[in-house]
Amino acid sequence: MELTVLYEDNDIIAFLKPYGVASEGKSPNITELLRAYWQKEEAYVGIVHRLDVTTMGVMIAAKNKSAAAALSKQIADGNFHKTYFAAVEGAPEENGEWTDYLFKDSRKNKVYPVKSARKGAKEAKLTYRVMARAETQKGVRSLVKVKLLTGRTHQIRVQFASRRFPLMGDGKYGSKDNKTKCALFSAEITFKHPRTGEKMVVSEKPEGYPWEIFV
Repeated sequence: MELTVLYEDNDIIAFLKPYGVASEGKSPNITELLRAYWQKEEAYVGIVHRLDVTTMGVMIAAKNKSAAAALSKQIADGNFHKTYFAAVEGAPEENGEWTDYLFKDSRKNKVYPVKSARKGAKEAKLTYRVMARAETQKGVRSLVKVKLLTGRTHQIRVQFASRRFPLMGDGKYGSKDNKTKCALFSAEITFKHPRTGEKMVVSEKPEGYPWEIFV
């Protein structure tokens, strides 16, 4: 499987995670892809953040333990900022900030919104802005830019779906659109370089369907 690298130095590598690849765990996963790319079977790979198997886009990995620790601290301190594009069914308001409590059923690998804090539920926050809308034969579709304020499993997918704006192609959470895979793309990550402290912005734009309908 080919890997698109956006930036690399001695401490970090930024790349596009392909659809269907796990951040960790089951094969194929990011560690396997990076080791194959480097042609080093025992190379250190520090997975400091995760994307769902069904999510494509920008991802950062550390190439040594020191870089992994520095990036993990930025994440814990709220200084590692992730922005996504999502193509959703329907027409949410132009912008918004949502807070929900989400409960993950690990047995079903599915996440559910719950009305209030309870055992096992975690607070989930995001902000979004509608970038474009498109009329289709099946109704209006919206391109939204999402900034995560927390990082929960399936967070964007569930928070939009629970408001009747499922992501296009996300049959797990209610989409009827079978022409595309889950339309969620990690578009930008902003952080400080773990060694130099320099501000880093790594970004990419999604291509093809359904993104092209918003052009």
